[in-house]
Amino acid sequence: MPSARDARLLSAARKLVELIAERLDIDASVRLWDGSLVPLGEAVGGPFTISIAGPGVIGSLLRRPTIDNLIRHYAEGRIDFEGGTLIDFGRQLNRNGRSASLKGMNKLVLLKTLAPFLLVPADRTADVHGFSGDITGRSQRRRDNKAFVQFHYDLSNEFYALFLDPEMVYSCAYFTDWGNDLATAQRDKLDMICRKLRLKPGERLLDIGCGWGGLVCHAARHYGVRAHGITLSEKQLGYAREKVKRLGLEGQVTLDLQDYSSVRGTFDKIASVGMYEHIGLANIPRYMAKVQSLLAPDGLFLNHAISRRAPRPSWRGRRMRPEQRAIAKYIFPGGELDDIGHSIVAMERAGFEVHDVEAWRLHYARTCQLWCERLTANRERAIAFVGEEKYRIWVAYLAGVSLAFSRGTARIYQTLASKSAKRPPKLPPTRADLYH
Repeated sequence: MPSARDARLLSAARKLVELIAERLDIDASVRLWDGSLVPLGEAVGGPFTISIAGPGVIGSLLRRPTIDNLIRHYAEGRIDFEGGTLIDFGRQLNRNGRSASLKGMNKLVLLKTLAPFLLVPADRTADVHGFSGDITGRSQRRRDNKAFVQFHYDLSNEFYALFLDPEMVYSCAYFTDWGNDLATAQRDKLDMICRKLRLKPGERLLDIGCGWGGLVCHAARHYGVRAHGITLSEKQLGYAREKVKRLGLEGQVTLDLQDYSSVRGTFDKIASVGMYEHIGLANIPRYMAKVQSLLAPDGLFLNHAISRRAPRPSWRGRRMRPEQRAIAKYIFPGGELDDIGHSIVAMERAGFEVHDVEAWRLHYARTCQLWCERLTANRERAIAFVGEEKYRIWVAYLAGVSLAFSRGTARIYQTLASKSAKRPPKLPPTRADLYH
């Protein structure tokens, strides 16, 4: 038999869920620490369930209602879910293009319901999975691009292989049909990049942030270019070099552990795929100037980057929002998202002429959904590689990103530019060649 205190806390928790259910009315349930289920809607029939390990979780979130605190409880299993992915849950919260909201709850009743949890002790949550340095990267004196990249990418090649395609391409796929599998969509993405750059045999291609070597190998094998890739991840570099050797591309592909700022030489074509997000807003002019200096007079530059919605003029330089800080701390330290308008302005100020901008937002929503589903299906193996807490953080991250792209709060664009408007670009008069 539970004590009178435990009974009061369980009763208060059920009342809290019922208050939330009145506002959300979704097909999901909450499992309390005694095993009882409380529905989050009037007609719950689906299997999705959120579990709360104890009253201390509610007390902790009441005293410290931050995303960081929520992430720690989730990572350590005190908040859990089953019967689907967080994408399934997120879609229910955004039905018919409208987000479910807790606005309108009776605040007096809510405070009375929460009061019993105010002094309930909670297990201490550990902070061992976040980046330990300056997560914003806005201070040039303290910015360490190599440390930022290695925190994210040097988890384990085997871990990434659990959810990426066979070519280990870790950027937005391109679905010529929404029913295509991930491997097909990533091959189509690599080929579309090569076609947009109008690669020709013998040309020199630079891939800034080459990852595990997918683009440089594809371009060398299928378009006959001489490709050079750079990365700051030692594990990516080792994998990519082994791949180049396995494919017999040593004469066409070179790879270096190198920051973009130290690259020398001239390249006919330059691709930056999923790297622009890492450089920080303050470094964009310097980055564009560097790419401009590396590009041949008749060269083309393709920038593939996640974007945010255009901010108000007074936004730049302000503090990061809580969800942005959480991603910077646990997933992508040093990264910041630009908006497409500012990216184009930065390109033009560096001397580029922009020829084509294509939105791939829904392609990335689908990509991240498939990544999330594949990682979830490989739960036990993932935990063996990176631990349960890190696995949980990554599943939630991939689900959140998929939902952000689905809702339009995150966007992604491919932008094609030539070195200068002073020389006629070596491009056909239309884009028809890209689709034949």
